[in-house]
Amino acid sequence: MGVRIPRGALIDLAPLRSSPLFRRLWRGQSLSALGGQMTVVAVMFQVWQQTRSTTWTGAAGLAQAVPLVALGLFAGALADRVDRRKFYLLTTAGQAACSLLLALQGFLAPLPAGGVLGIVAAQSCFAAGGGPASRAFVPQLLPRHQLAAGLALRRISFQGAMLAGPALGGLIVGRLGVGGCYLIDAVTFGAALHGAFGLPRMAPGDAAARPGVRGVLDGLAFLTRTPVVRGALLTDLAATVLAMPVSLFPLVNAERFGDDPATLGLFLTAIAVGGVAASLFSGTFTRLSRPGLVMLGASAGWGAALALFGLAPGPWAGLACLALAGAADTVSVVSRGTIVQTHTPNELLGRVGAAEGIVGQAGPDIGNLRAGLVAGATSGAAALVSGGLLCLGAVAAVALTTADLRRTAAPPAAAPAAA
Repeated sequence: MGVRIPRGALIDLAPLRSSPLFRRLWRGQSLSALGGQMTVVAVMFQVWQQTRSTTWTGAAGLAQAVPLVALGLFAGALADRVDRRKFYLLTTAGQAACSLLLALQGFLAPLPAGGVLGIVAAQSCFAAGGGPASRAFVPQLLPRHQLAAGLALRRISFQGAMLAGPALGGLIVGRLGVGGCYLIDAVTFGAALHGAFGLPRMAPGDAAARPGVRGVLDGLAFLTRTPVVRGALLTDLAATVLAMPVSLFPLVNAERFGDDPATLGLFLTAIAVGGVAASLFSGTFTRLSRPGLVMLGASAGWGAALALFGLAPGPWAGLACLALAGAADTVSVVSRGTIVQTHTPNELLGRVGAAEGIVGQAGPDIGNLRAGLVAGATSGAAALVSGGLLCLGAVAAVALTTADLRRTAAPPAAAPAAA
């Protein structure tokens, strides 16, 4: 007799059924995310083929990260001044144009590595604006009680792209070259544009952001005086800065698992598998009444799972720990997004969304650097275990000092739609 899964445990599809606008947007952005992951592989392949340098391949990540961190808050302030729908359409069209430029150079005259990364950086500048605008769509398209389910659906599309995109990208680069991969990415941006064309005007509210630095400072002031949002972002920052494991994977694989390339390739896959599994069963946590406690528990679970990975005696136990970490990460991300968006006024969604994106981008980069430095002085296992324990301590500190975060309640099911 098979195991019967409670219906309420599965991912909640109500946002896709109740909101045609959200459904269309989600479909387009899911395809675009898949194309984006394929392009990551194509860029890495082209830069490696031209330079044979890990410094250059590492610079590809910086070309994406630096514009997002440097421009994010200013782009978020701009998204809080204008029609977010038009802003998103313009920035998405800019990203598509950059993909077309990459495709042209891939087919006709390959640029040197610096030129390729210059286009990647330009594309990331457009993404710095489109990200905050896109995050502000969900609370305007869905009733408040469906917000967590909508964020879980966005998360599973991201995790699905992480699983399938690199593999598809590798196959397409092998058959059509990098130009073909870039061209497919440009086409998937068309799907994202199609998904946004049907949206209504997305005004930022009655109190538009002040221009320039003043608007940015207003957003930072809101974060400072709002314990729930501040605590949610600090928890995520602590988890990623203190316990990010990716830079340690080659070393841990060599130290503990015989330097087998097959095992190394499964590390990131295990995290993504855990994330997809948590998304598929997201009904188990999106329907809970205390998203703050869920987020804190999941962040602690992330740290504990990575500490156990550092102690794992064999590859299968290690992969199981990474899958648990990936599941905890998804629970934490969805719960954090629910908290941030339900406690942020409409006129500040762009700036707060930009801050959330910066935390999500800069935290892992700093965390991977920290892990590498600690491992260089000790060992990969020691870096993982110490990072996991530090994460547990930091999460406990946030929980003890931010009572509002522990007590925050999910929106009631009877709440009216925002748009």
